[in-house]
Amino acid sequence: MTRGERACTLVVAFVAFVAAGATIGSVPVLSGAEQSLPVFEVEASWPKLPDKMIYGALGGIDVDSHDHIWILNRPRTLTKGETYAALVPPMAECCVPAPPVMEFDAAGNYLQGWGGPGPGYEWPEIEHGIHVDYRGNVWIAGSGAKDNQVLKFTASGELLMQIGHAGQSAGSNDTANFARPTDIYVNQVSNEAFVSDGYVNRRVIVFDADTGAYKRHWGAFGSKPDDAVARGRVVEGSGKPADTAQGVQAGGAWLKQFNTVHAVRISNDQLVYVGDRGNDRVQVFRPDGTFIKEAFVSTRSNPPPGTGTAGGLAFSADKEQRFLYVSDSSNQVVWILSRDTLQILGKLGRQGRNAGQFDLLHFVAADSHGNIYTAEFGGRRAQKFLYKGVSAVSIR
Repeated sequence: MTRGERACTLVVAFVAFVAAGATIGSVPVLSGAEQSLPVFEVEASWPKLPDKMIYGALGGIDVDSHDHIWILNRPRTLTKGETYAALVPPMAECCVPAPPVMEFDAAGNYLQGWGGPGPGYEWPEIEHGIHVDYRGNVWIAGSGAKDNQVLKFTASGELLMQIGHAGQSAGSNDTANFARPTDIYVNQVSNEAFVSDGYVNRRVIVFDADTGAYKRHWGAFGSKPDDAVARGRVVEGSGKPADTAQGVQAGGAWLKQFNTVHAVRISNDQLVYVGDRGNDRVQVFRPDGTFIKEAFVSTRSNPPPGTGTAGGLAFSADKEQRFLYVSDSSNQVVWILSRDTLQILGKLGRQGRNAGQFDLLHFVAADSHGNIYTAEFGGRRAQKFLYKGVSAVSIR
């Protein structure tokens, strides 16, 4: 390893511990004699894109059962100046757009790529959210204005199913279409596809993963979503409605609804975790939609222009999945939470463009060895953080 590479290999671990009883955002930090927390080291050379290939803003990242990493790219975000080599004739040595769907092995080697508009399906206007299910099928959503569909492909890019149709959404209680869906997760126990839906709709909706048949849907707290309720914000650090004309008018009723349902993941013990990014919170449900609990995850992003905090979700690799990782595109960190209590324990990274830092952090994923992977739409990159074990830290 060169001196420059060593300089880029940053140890980025748990940060921002505070005195007992203090808080980060609106969630209390655990206190006590010692807390064991995961430690990570950024692998600055990961991944290895083929020569002349470049990707744009990243719309998602996931890890399959073989610990291969799948990245959802947005080639249409690249400028002409970034893709001179793709012109006919080429105008420069570099570069050519990477395909929308890319598969890498754990070492970062590029294995394959595919995707984009084609016959027989409606490719999303803006690629958003990728999930590789337990059978190796690849699910993709989209956040464009008319993206009301979810696509299911084989690992090699052959279409298996489309649920919903572009431009046909009828709102949060439409059982046939989405409205700018953001993320998908297939529950192996029930073979059901859970979709966080989304930027316009305010719900989680569930389908049979083989047939696409509608099963059920729910809004915040497991209630029926109501699109007529105005969207609002929370006061920094309080988890209470903002003192704005909109907040006063709504009487805080908008907190009873989802607001940018951005991520969904299911734990080993069959709990459904939902990232409600616009409301800076994580809500937890049973697979039937029964509400269990919620926690606000740092409301320092509010009021706007912050995008919200709970953007992407992943679990630690231990059997109990003790830690919940939450990517935050406003504070530019990965929060480390206790999955049991949803209390913040620490954080990973900060705003910046160097290795181990983030520029508009979008999604987070984790492999079976405990390594974390992140995707950015501002920094236009994916990063790998090597799991280095746990460290007992005293919190005074």
